[in-house]
Amino acid sequence: MDAESNSFAVCIQASEKEDLEAWKVYRVIPDAKADEAKCLRVVDESGEDYLYPAARFLVLPLPDAMKEQLLAIAGGR
Repeated sequence: MDAESNSFAVCIQASEKEDLEAWKVYRVIPDAKADEAKCLRVVDESGEDYLYPAARFLVLPLPDAMKEQLLAIAGGR
């Protein structure tokens, strides 16, 4: 799964041991090696980016204006 720059994904499966919440939207950081491993690099609740299995997310097809709004809310991370 190719994660484009400034993309966002909703978590559809979370574990109590992870810093993810089900049904919350997260920023996806482009990472070619993560794509090869069928993972996404996601900025989680800790504020840091980590690899998670891509199957736990649905990448959201959003218009650029909405992506910009989400980035502004997230502090541009």
